[in-house]
Amino acid sequence: MVATLKISSEVFGNNGIIPTKYTTEGLNINPALIISGLPMNTKTLVLILEALDGPKAPVTQWVVWNISPTNKIRENIIPGEEGMNDLRRHHYSGPNPPAGERHKYAFKIWALDNFLHLDHSAKRPALEVVMAKHVIGFGEIIASYQKKLS
Repeated sequence: MVATLKISSEVFGNNGIIPTKYTTEGLNINPALIISGLPMNTKTLVLILEALDGPKAPVTQWVVWNISPTNKIRENIIPGEEGMNDLRRHHYSGPNPPAGERHKYAFKIWALDNFLHLDHSAKRPALEVVMAKHVIGFGEIIASYQKKLS
């Protein structure tokens, strides 16, 4: 059975608004995330940020694995090993909807019972195949962002 993880943020609530600081209009850094409910046998965490709206949705904007079990992922940090996102980058790519549009974004976290061995060029589909047999917990927080009109 997969445990339910609770994910929260000090800067936005579930179904809240992501502050500009964490978007491409701001500093484009990851927000801090607070995690609770990790199973006792958690060896590592996986974190994915995905855009849920738009013509090509979902779009994976950040992929990180082998994060040491923690109750908080700090702001502006690379918490583990980064893979390739759908924007062909190895780093956090914050919300960037078209001007005037409000899009939703999901920060998803998985607790795993093992470490993952992946090349840094790996994308989300390869990660999902490797982690599938090791998932022992899952949680997500969804928030939105609306880019200002120019």
